[in-house]
Amino acid sequence: MKLDRVIAVRSNKTIYRDGDRCVKVFNEDYSKADVLNEALNQARIEETGLNIPKILEVTMVDGKWAIVSEYIGGKTLAQLMEENEEKKDEYLELLVNLQLSVHEKKSPLLNKLKDKMNRKISESTFDATTRYELHTRLEGMPKHKKVCHGDFNPSNIIIAEDGTPYILDWSHATQGNASADVARTYLLFCLNGDTNMAKKYLDLFCQKSNTAKQYVQKWMPIVAASQSVKGNEHEREFLLSWVDVVEYE
Repeated sequence: MKLDRVIAVRSNKTIYRDGDRCVKVFNEDYSKADVLNEALNQARIEETGLNIPKILEVTMVDGKWAIVSEYIGGKTLAQLMEENEEKKDEYLELLVNLQLSVHEKKSPLLNKLKDKMNRKISESTFDATTRYELHTRLEGMPKHKKVCHGDFNPSNIIIAEDGTPYILDWSHATQGNASADVARTYLLFCLNGDTNMAKKYLDLFCQKSNTAKQYVQKWMPIVAASQSVKGNEHEREFLLSWVDVVEYE
């Protein structure tokens, strides 16, 4: 295995290209269970027929866990949006269409979105009253079993050289309510400082899926609270400000 071409560096992993393979190497202190869960998620999503890089093996590289999958050459949708300002709306429509195709799928063995969110809210630093309100709101939301990506944004879409779009990074995949996934994407655009694109995205998604915008907005404090458990200080502050919109009765 030749790990001399770094594709990307994240806070807890480094991604390399090795010929026609992509090797994601996790830091020594990264949880083995989380690595195996990510590989399992990816394998389960493969079975849905969505365009994703196929997983090839889970291995150890210099004492660190690694996931090896197909290398997909091309540019991310985020890169294309940056390079072709005039095509931004066209790319946004592609993003929404791809997300809708994800939500059409079922994968009954994936972890449940509600279980994950309940756990994250319990782990959060909110006071007991706020946690109770968030748990209650979450329990009151309709229960669905759609595939949810959990981190669906333009940097996780690669357009291959032949024009085929591939969806990357299934570490956060769950089954649940699609509007929670949409709320997450909206907040990711906002976190990136692109509130105009966030609004356009939400309008387009709701129009194409015939979903009431207010319904997605109801998910936002819940999603923000569950996401605030991880991330850097700037992200946490932003997400906590969204949780403050919780109205107490």
